Amino acid sequence: MQLDVIFKAYDIRGRTDNGELDATAARRIGRGFAEFIRGRFPDVAEIVVGRDCRESSGPLAEALMSGVQAGGIGVVDVGEVATDMIYFASGSRAVPGVMITASHNPAEYNGIKLCGPLATPIGIDSGLREIRGFAGQELADAPTAGRRRAESVIDGYLQHLFSIVDPTAIAGLRVAVDGGNGMAGVVLEDVFAATDATLIGLYLEPDGTFPNHPANPLEPENMADLIALVRADRPDLGVAFDGDADRAFFVDEMGVALSGSTTTALIARWFLERQPGASIVHNLITSRAVPEAIIAAGGTPIRTKVGHSYIKQVMADSGAIFGGEHSGHYYFVDNYRADSGMLAMLVLLQVMSEAGEPLSQLRRTVEPYRQSGEINLSVDDKPAAVARVMEAFPGGRIDDLDGLTMTWEDEWFNVRASNTEPVLRINVEAGTEARVAELLERIQKAIGA
Repeated sequence: MQLDVIFKAYDIRGRTDNGELDATAARRIGRGFAEFIRGRFPDVAEIVVGRDCRESSGPLAEALMSGVQAGGIGVVDVGEVATDMIYFASGSRAVPGVMITASHNPAEYNGIKLCGPLATPIGIDSGLREIRGFAGQELADAPTAGRRRAESVIDGYLQHLFSIVDPTAIAGLRVAVDGGNGMAGVVLEDVFAATDATLIGLYLEPDGTFPNHPANPLEPENMADLIALVRADRPDLGVAFDGDADRAFFVDEMGVALSGSTTTALIARWFLERQPGASIVHNLITSRAVPEAIIAAGGTPIRTKVGHSYIKQVMADSGAIFGGEHSGHYYFVDNYRADSGMLAMLVLLQVMSEAGEPLSQLRRTVEPYRQSGEINLSVDDKPAAVARVMEAFPGGRIDDLDGLTMTWEDEWFNVRASNTEPVLRINVEAGTEARVAELLERIQKAIGA
């Protein structure tokens, strides 16, 4: 058990093949979470727990639930679900939620995502640090153990989705979907059955060994099968989900992937047509085109750090109706400010249906710049590397909201340390591909990579 290793900034994550995250740790975390909930939310009687399809998820869920029950709090076991289904269950019942998942990580990893009642985020500064402290203690069991019951949330989840998106407004589009053998496959067929759209499925069967490719669409090689299918079959849209389906990535009918920034801008514009003047949140490494599109549509852009706990909190504080990240996370105020890949797909389908034009044309209206995408570099001394980058670029405006951002009139870059991996993450944007490549080369040279 290595609590200091597995507790991250946003969630709990570790390997299951070397003892980092095992049943002992999961039970302690469950017991610690119960202690945290009893202190913070004393009226809570039960916690909703779900899991993904990894081979380690069942045993970890059993251990965690036993820890929660030992703390005197009941458990609602909803089985194998997508993460946004836990957010729905937490939000609709006003109870805390737990999802056993390592999201996009390989099969030998697993993790635990926690939220408070109404799907409120729990990150390192909003509860994870306290839960880690409780998990490290030898806590006595409560006099009366919490009860456990099993329940499906699928029907309620579907009703929830279609209270936000009108299924009758989605035209008869053909949609290729790569489920990545993750949790999107649990509900995709039911989702499409409620619309006139046609599902062309790829790797929809949940399989925690991920036999076809890792469930991480952020890596281009994992999008190859979907892109090949789109180019061969020419559907109107291609969609790829990550392992726990809280993220979605999109491909136009020509087989060209959309960035998270493009998707954020298109969805933000759609919401602003319905709620003029509203605020939209975007993280600091989305394209400059995102705040420009929000302003052009009459909205107010709000810039924030990278990470779901920050986005959700800023949405709550500002009253923003939607938030988007470069990494494929999209947050909806009507979804308890939680992220949902499924909702993002449905909204984009309604955007396309109402526009009546191919996505390859629609996207051009929000893509005036060129981006590097996120480049990850392994670096031993991250602070020293960032300092060298700053010295190599005199004259730029410096912003330290999240890592180092340097901005000029028509270009910018960000260098920041990962919260989950031993790497520096680099994002560059400029007016041309050549200029992006030039800036990236100078950054890498300064880092010493």
